[in-house]
Amino acid sequence: MARTAGKAKTRKAVAKRFKVTGTGKVLRRKQGKRHLLQNKNRKRKRNLGKATLVSDADIKNVKENLPFA
Repeated sequence: MARTAGKAKTRKAVAKRFKVTGTGKVLRRKQGKRHLLQNKNRKRKRNLGKATLVSDADIKNVKENLPFA
């Protein structure tokens, strides 16, 4: 049976990791700010804290798992 049959549900793990803007762009957090922070300079850590856009290759998969966003 196809996955699209039945009621569309939000994939909660995806909803916690991504945000869809008003114009339809998808935002994500950057990786690399969990540990080993003493080896990274201040500028790098500061920029890792900012959100960025999901790549074009991955947007389709993210939006499939967020049917109401």
